[in-house]
Amino acid sequence: MSLKEYKKKRDFKVTPEPAGDEAAGHGDLSYVVQKHQASHLHYDFRLEWNGVLLSWAVPKGPSLDPSVKRLAMQVEDHPVEYGGFEGTIPEGEYGGGTVMVWDRGTWTPEVTDVDAALRKGDLKFTLHGAKLKGSWVLVRTRGSFGGGKRASWLLIKHRDRFASAEDVTVEKPRSAATRRLLADIARAGGGNIAKAAAGDPPLNAPVSKPRKAAPAVVARKRIRRK
Repeated sequence: MSLKEYKKKRDFKVTPEPAGDEAAGHGDLSYVVQKHQASHLHYDFRLEWNGVLLSWAVPKGPSLDPSVKRLAMQVEDHPVEYGGFEGTIPEGEYGGGTVMVWDRGTWTPEVTDVDAALRKGDLKFTLHGAKLKGSWVLVRTRGSFGGGKRASWLLIKHRDRFASAEDVTVEKPRSAATRRLLADIARAGGGNIAKAAAGDPPLNAPVSKPRKAAPAVVARKRIRRK
């Protein structure tokens, strides 16, 4: 786990993104989902571990429906302070566009050895976010992208009292930090408002009726941070 690739891709004299360094662990493990309207809309799913944010790009965003498996493409580790970044990345820079803190909170591993689970490609965990809660799993697939350098995973919601058929990305589109939409963030940061607005749901988007899945009990195991 290193921030070398993260820093190589960015010019911090131009981008407002944090340069960051690997952080010493303290307190709870942070979790964040950042909605990112760049060349295309996607959601960056991040879990703090070993001083960095492990990161996956989820093109369609997370789903609360356990029957839905969302593709999650592993990307470079990010600094922990990146979890608080909300704003505009200048066009022409890596990831140029608008970034929203769509959800945030903490996470708890459901395994005793996170590093072993990551190597195996089967990480079970509990989220304590504003929008995403309960038990989830990241499962690595045999596929890859980026010339085979990056692994593809699946992000799946487990069946528990937080599971639902609600389309959470449509019904809860605002920032968990500022309550803004992407267009609002772009406007405040001097970004491309029209481009950002394309990532916001239309005003007349249909609202689904939430359907709760059958509850399940998920045992939590205590784990010490390395």
